[in-house]
Amino acid sequence: MGKISGSMPSPRGPGGERVITPPMDIVLATRNKKKIEEIKRITADLPITILSLDNFPDCPETVEDKDTFEGNAVKKAVEVCQCTGKLALADDSGLEVDALNGAPGVYSARYAGGSGGGNDIKNYEKVLSELEAVPAKKRGAQFVCCMALAFPDGKIETFFGYAKGRIGSEPKGKTGFGYDPVFIPQGFEKTFAEMTGHEKDKLSHRGKALEKLKQFLHSQPRL
Repeated sequence: MGKISGSMPSPRGPGGERVITPPMDIVLATRNKKKIEEIKRITADLPITILSLDNFPDCPETVEDKDTFEGNAVKKAVEVCQCTGKLALADDSGLEVDALNGAPGVYSARYAGGSGGGNDIKNYEKVLSELEAVPAKKRGAQFVCCMALAFPDGKIETFFGYAKGRIGSEPKGKTGFGYDPVFIPQGFEKTFAEMTGHEKDKLSHRGKALEKLKQFLHSQPRL
């Protein structure tokens, strides 16, 4: 993947001179191309080189068997960090619907059965079906994202982001992925899937978590 320029403070040598350091490698613990694209877009101003699991085909898939977003994110980040020997960034995210007592939650990607992101349509169709008799004012929901950054020395940092809104009555829009076609963010009348990538980034759970990650990385003179 390409190098990304940014403005993180450069360390200085013993004489006060600036020491130019290469961009940090961060491995994204995912093979979801749409998720990789979104994360790269949001972190484009950081001095990091984004890699993915496609660069490390020998890394095994992580079994997401924890009951919280944080648990799954940390598990994925730690396993990828141990496999690659590099900083690893993982996220676990999902949709929580009020009328469904917080479901699908950590099971968002496999709510209709199966695994991975290939069941997007079946997943949101199941949610729409379960909400069929629920009036608009009771269709509140939120997206939740936990980002976990694992370091080779065992240190772990986590960053959370939330996007509140409601579930529409039918899918709308062609962009995004997952539940985007049925999620209408608070204060808007269009779904995430009807927005441009940059519009969604300002509102999304993943965008908000990544903004906190960016603030953390900018605060580090050197990692």
